[in-house]
Amino acid sequence: MRRLAVYCGSASPADPRYVELAEDVGAALAQRGIGVVYGGGRLGLMGAVAKGAKAAGGEVIGIIPESLVKAEVANHDCDELIAVSGMHERKQKFTDLSDGFVTLPGGVGTMDELWEAMSWAQLGYHSDPVGLLNAYGFYDHLIAFNTHMAKVGFVRSAHQNILIHATRLPDLLEKMQAYEPHTPIFRMKAEDL
Repeated sequence: MRRLAVYCGSASPADPRYVELAEDVGAALAQRGIGVVYGGGRLGLMGAVAKGAKAAGGEVIGIIPESLVKAEVANHDCDELIAVSGMHERKQKFTDLSDGFVTLPGGVGTMDELWEAMSWAQLGYHSDPVGLLNAYGFYDHLIAFNTHMAKVGFVRSAHQNILIHATRLPDLLEKMQAYEPHTPIFRMKAEDL
């Protein structure tokens, strides 16, 4: 994995562990020679990921909608800051420039990015690993819900292992490195669906 898209919140929660986690993840990826592709912001967990990666000598590529550049939240310390017209183009760039996805704690925008990465993997738009760092139990309920969707039958058995999760980054990266792409919907026959 040469580069990973890192999805996380643009907010800074009151609990400082989350910002520290994001900075540590950025640094750890840089120390492993993995570039960071992220939302291009300077605030919250986003800014912390970039700060950690840059401080450790890593590559940081920010992808940010033009409207947020105008709102003065862009991180101009990135190695490359790509301004795009909107969120759809932003997510396509994440996919184009990355070899996988890591999701840290975040809110609605982070969930949108995670679910789209999973959906695109399921369909066959990419075959990259989709990782979820479940630090401090933040995603316990989401993992349980994903399992529930599979048990009910809304996630096909071929796609039940798309979401890779762990509580520690080294474990998550190891699982992502070992990920074997599944059969995407685009290559399935009607009787398999």
